[in-house]
Amino acid sequence: MSFSYTVRESVSGFRRTRLSSTLSIVTICIALLLMGLFAVITIHAERFLEDLRNRVELEAFLVEPAATVAIDSIGQVITAFEGVDSVMYVSKATAAEIFKREFGEDILTVLDFNPLPPSLKIYLKDGYKTSRQVQIMETRLRTMPEIESVIYHKAMLEVIDKRAGNIHNVTLALGVFISLSAIVLVSNTIRLAIYAKRKLIRTMELVGATRMFIRLPFLLEGILQGIIGGVLAVGLLYGILGYLLRLVSPELAAFVHMEPAFYVAVLAAGALLGFTGSVISVLRFIGSGNGH
Repeated sequence: MSFSYTVRESVSGFRRTRLSSTLSIVTICIALLLMGLFAVITIHAERFLEDLRNRVELEAFLVEPAATVAIDSIGQVITAFEGVDSVMYVSKATAAEIFKREFGEDILTVLDFNPLPPSLKIYLKDGYKTSRQVQIMETRLRTMPEIESVIYHKAMLEVIDKRAGNIHNVTLALGVFISLSAIVLVSNTIRLAIYAKRKLIRTMELVGATRMFIRLPFLLEGILQGIIGGVLAVGLLYGILGYLLRLVSPELAAFVHMEPAFYVAVLAAGALLGFTGSVISVLRFIGSGNGH
């Protein structure tokens, strides 16, 4: 099979269906642009939520008086719990220092004694920083007689879990909708190209041309449409994000900047959309008896 022939036939498809080809390219470009911008927002929103999740810790207040030997033993037991990354002991004196640092008051000056109990700060491994896992850990800690109470940012963790779930669902729904729209348009364009060449296709079938030989130019045409749409989308995304980088402060620049791999992924997505749309039409209308 001549590669030059395949390329020539693919390009000729653009000329025969110029309007629909342009519409497909523009649709792919818009679809990728919308998905790209939404991906930027989604990626950084998930990073922000993950940063908040990494700050999750449980603080278990110990029953007083707590002996040093007992504290070491409790810490070892808790460290062995599934999902626990590390345990840090906070003495009464350290708790008073933290209070002074956060509130600007020396609790010993205010009350003449230190009412703050010793505690253990418990840090969890990745995958265990969800509201469900933390609640299981809290219940387990409360059963230990040496622990008086357990606190953590329950409301914040529940909000993080809810927002993370919403972001995932919206991203999935929007991605599927936009992708299907682009695929349908590419598929219709290739179908029109097949219809325009129906007599030639029939002649080629009669002289014994293989289905792959007939189909390949149309498949390549769909891929080319996707690549062109992808290039346009990458250019627009790069321009938009570059413009935003000049507007935001250095602290917010990390929430706009995207690595080169992101733009490569957008271009690859365009080629995939074009290929998928062309495959649908080619399999349906060439060799099935519907393209004649």
